[in-house]
Amino acid sequence: MTALIIADLWGELVAVLSTLFFALPYIAGYIGIILLTLLIWTGIKKVLRPASDYTSLKTVTFGDESTVVSNSVASVVSVVLIFVLWASFTGSSLLPGFLHAPGPFVGTGTFTYTVTTPDGRSDDAEVTVLVYPRDDEAPAPEVPPGDGFAKNDSIAIAEYRSDLLRVDQNDEIGRDEEAVVTHIDGKEIAPGETVRVDFGTVALSGRGTPNIRPSAGLQMEPIWLPSPEAVWSRLTEIATTGYRNSTLVEHLGYSLFRVIVGFTLGAMVGIPLGYAMGLSDWFRGWFDPIVEFMRPVPPLALIPLVIIWAGIGEVGKIILLFLAALWIMAIGARSGVSGVKISKVHAAYSLGASKWQVLRHVIIPNSLPEIFTAARVAMGVCWGTVVAAELVAAEKGAGMMIMVASKFQSTDIVIMGIILIGIIGFGIDMLMRAAERFLVPWKGRG
Repeated sequence: MTALIIADLWGELVAVLSTLFFALPYIAGYIGIILLTLLIWTGIKKVLRPASDYTSLKTVTFGDESTVVSNSVASVVSVVLIFVLWASFTGSSLLPGFLHAPGPFVGTGTFTYTVTTPDGRSDDAEVTVLVYPRDDEAPAPEVPPGDGFAKNDSIAIAEYRSDLLRVDQNDEIGRDEEAVVTHIDGKEIAPGETVRVDFGTVALSGRGTPNIRPSAGLQMEPIWLPSPEAVWSRLTEIATTGYRNSTLVEHLGYSLFRVIVGFTLGAMVGIPLGYAMGLSDWFRGWFDPIVEFMRPVPPLALIPLVIIWAGIGEVGKIILLFLAALWIMAIGARSGVSGVKISKVHAAYSLGASKWQVLRHVIIPNSLPEIFTAARVAMGVCWGTVVAAELVAAEKGAGMMIMVASKFQSTDIVIMGIILIGIIGFGIDMLMRAAERFLVPWKGRG
């Protein structure tokens, strides 16, 4: 049994590593694009704003006044590049044709196959393959049968698809007489092997039937990755007509409501708990095992237990989000209290401050940066958790929308939901950063 488990795990590891190996050229290309844009932008800056002061000579920026911040130009280029790549690999009409990745073969192609009989006789026949757009229907073209016992044939295949061609049913001498296909376009082939032709590949099945697969190119089929305009069209449709008897605003609003309530309750309990753990050894000893035990437990692992305890209604989802935020906020508050410089506390006591004044004027202000950092993490975890919770049981919500759409292979709705979730999550993080700058202006100033 152990050997089987090890073999299975090794097989999974090999599969993962092989996938990463095939993805390396794409990763290297993306890194190359990043470096190229950096080089171009650096050159533009040198032309537009030449500098020869000490700041231009620095190779590392750090400290309060020269900290590394996000380059807005790089951010814009990054987002635009992602959408350009998306549009390129989906054949989007938003891009000119020369920027499109190679698409699937559409048109007419031909290949010849050679049939050999047991007595050594051979004959060639030509197959005409019509590849038509996936949204259309087209009959197989008419072709003259030709001479000999191997007859010319034709077949119509939709783009991105493949099909078997039963040549033995068209030829005068077929499989029943033990005639077999031995060559494709003059290249020797056996069952299980593949030969490349002008428009794709032709393989022989285990029983010797040609399997025709036109080239799919590099563009993704819409069922796997729809184009940006298809996702936008779906967004406008759902925004106006709704989805599953609820408007888009209702779906997103329910998810936001659950997150805000669960996070608020978690912060209301977690912050005082963290302060107590940071200020009292008794509370630290009492709650530290509980917090450290629950901290690595992912909120999604609690979904079955929460459903058993509180059902599949709103209460269960909010309890799950409360637990997702509680431990993060408690650890953040505890870390904030523990990180207060003791010299500040001693200075306050030397000026005659009481314990409550030290707490109010020293510990709380100096611990707020850690608390805000924990709050941003907790809000992100809650936002991801609510989507997962709605995948399990919900009548409204972004997660429910994605789950239902995936069952019907509506990839455009799934991608639309993912984009909206990401935008809302990013917006929440930006709001919390702005609140931190407004409420904790002393962060990073000692």
